[in-house]
Amino acid sequence: MISQDIEQRLDKMVNQRGNRNSVGSETPHKCNQSCLGPLTFHPQAVGDKVRLSQGCRRADKTENTFKNGLVFSSRPVKIQERIQLRVEKDLINWQGALRVGFTTVPPETRSLPLPIMAIPDLTNTQGHWAAPLNESHCQAGSELEFWVTGAGSVYVANNGTKEHKLLTGVDLSQPLWAMIDIYGQTCSISLLGSEKRELFRTRRSCPAPERLTSPDEDSHSLIHGISRLHGNSDESISSVGIPAVL
Repeated sequence: MISQDIEQRLDKMVNQRGNRNSVGSETPHKCNQSCLGPLTFHPQAVGDKVRLSQGCRRADKTENTFKNGLVFSSRPVKIQERIQLRVEKDLINWQGALRVGFTTVPPETRSLPLPIMAIPDLTNTQGHWAAPLNESHCQAGSELEFWVTGAGSVYVANNGTKEHKLLTGVDLSQPLWAMIDIYGQTCSISLLGSEKRELFRTRRSCPAPERLTSPDEDSHSLIHGISRLHGNSDESISSVGIPAVL
């Protein structure tokens, strides 16, 4: 009953948000019963070394570093909604790779700067669940999807391969946002959308408005990202993470 109630509440939230223009968007969008609502990275809650582009669907590290790569989904996601990502760029300078999971903490309530890593900085606090992925499955061009089940378990599948359980114990009594840490060797990712497979149909996230921010905000983000490129990078520090799954 709890899960069904949360599902209904999330449906209402997504449709309400989808029926409104986002700030600075050019074209309104109205969701229907077959779509899950627009899905991007959250435009404000981003790691200190992350720059968003392509309508908040691509996230790039602005420095050669293994940390400060946190991003979150722009809206709560549903149980069994598969979040689809593609790794755009990776470097072998570091150990470890992408970390994925979920959180009950709304991104818009987070203080900046964000913690430098999902594990252990966030997972040691209430309302956060994340697990590392194997480096071999996070190379440039790799596509993967992850989701939470009705039993509170998080699964991942890479390039259409067999599903792997990452962790258990996710609290389903509250709305959940996807949480991704662009960590270690992973430098850049794209959010490809999401889908939820049901008995007689598959529901998918619909296209987001063409522009989520105003031109001035886009310019500020770009200038800020470029300025950070001239800062210090972690040139010789190698990050040793916990054993990866997948």
